[in-house]
Amino acid sequence: MFARPARRLTLAAITAGLAVGVTACGGSSSGGTAAGAQPATAGDAHTANITVTSADGCKPDRTDFEAGAVTFNISNQDATAVSEVELLGGQRIIGEKENLPPGFKGTFSVNVPAGSYTLYCPGATTENTALTVSGTAASSADSSLTDLYSEGTKEYAAYINDQVGYLVTSTEALDKALHGTDLEAAQTAYAKARPYYEKIEAVAESFTAGKTDLDAALDARAGDVPASQWTGFHPIEKGLFQDKSLKGLGDLGDGLAANAAQLQTLTKDLSYQPYELANGAQELLDEVAGSKITGEEERYSHIDLLDFSGNLEGAQQAFADLEPALDQIDPALSKQVATNFTALSDLLKKYEDANEPSGYKLYGDLTAADKRGFAAAVKAVQEPLSKVAAKVSH
Repeated sequence: MFARPARRLTLAAITAGLAVGVTACGGSSSGGTAAGAQPATAGDAHTANITVTSADGCKPDRTDFEAGAVTFNISNQDATAVSEVELLGGQRIIGEKENLPPGFKGTFSVNVPAGSYTLYCPGATTENTALTVSGTAASSADSSLTDLYSEGTKEYAAYINDQVGYLVTSTEALDKALHGTDLEAAQTAYAKARPYYEKIEAVAESFTAGKTDLDAALDARAGDVPASQWTGFHPIEKGLFQDKSLKGLGDLGDGLAANAAQLQTLTKDLSYQPYELANGAQELLDEVAGSKITGEEERYSHIDLLDFSGNLEGAQQAFADLEPALDQIDPALSKQVATNFTALSDLLKKYEDANEPSGYKLYGDLTAADKRGFAAAVKAVQEPLSKVAAKVSH
């Protein structure tokens, strides 16, 4: 677990109906809006317009950029399967804009050095587009370890702030649905909210609010705490998917949203140490091995693979923010971890199912062989990843 301070692979897209504005990792983003973003100036090597359509996927109006600040203006015209756009540097999410359903526009800005990047639109007809950034900005190979650690931990802090912001907004939407009458809409809202907590769980486990253990208050499973203290996602899950009733869930929704907001106040100004990123990545994979691939986490909804994807993205992001430094310290170890992360992500991708609200097959559809395959792939990452904290601590 992350030490309490003294002061991302990638998720299958879930069709979104919310417009959210938070700071993008490594830069900034503005909220989705039906009004849209400003068009790029012709020939501007620091701006791109991205049009998202059902027929053509994500199409940027340029793929070559100059090093420095780059702004991406996104318009989703009619692609119901796409609700987010990400800029990836290797496995690292450099910037992203989520919650962009058809008819909405949004923007995010990043500051990038020269190198190769990928524009990633999960669920699109064309998901990946290669981008090239050129210019005189210093590469990671030219930076000291201190600089690389500083940049990596700052990027991770921005990522955590993003995800907690999405958690707050999505739990508010779930709370609203729980006070309504549409069971199916509430079930969908539950699935939308779950991955954001899973991505930041290693951080959330560090906090209490007064006498409240926030991790338990938000995510305890039946039997983890006394029945009278059972709150958060999973009693809501039981009501929605086993009891198939909204009765009595409004108060639980109120508490969930309040605790998510409290978590945001505690994580907003955090800073991190490199070893915390390494340990946090390890803990998220331990979560996968301990409860996701065993089916214990989502025992009523059976959307365990969605939670799996959230833990995996969070672990990948933490490692990717350390990767430039680790490339200098132990390039062989860095390559091994990155390669095994990619293999695990590719394996999970095979279980995507667009017909399921979670974007993945239900846990009950997995065979014993499927589960063994996941266990082996997770272990293949855990073993070399366990060495990273010691490397970056010296």
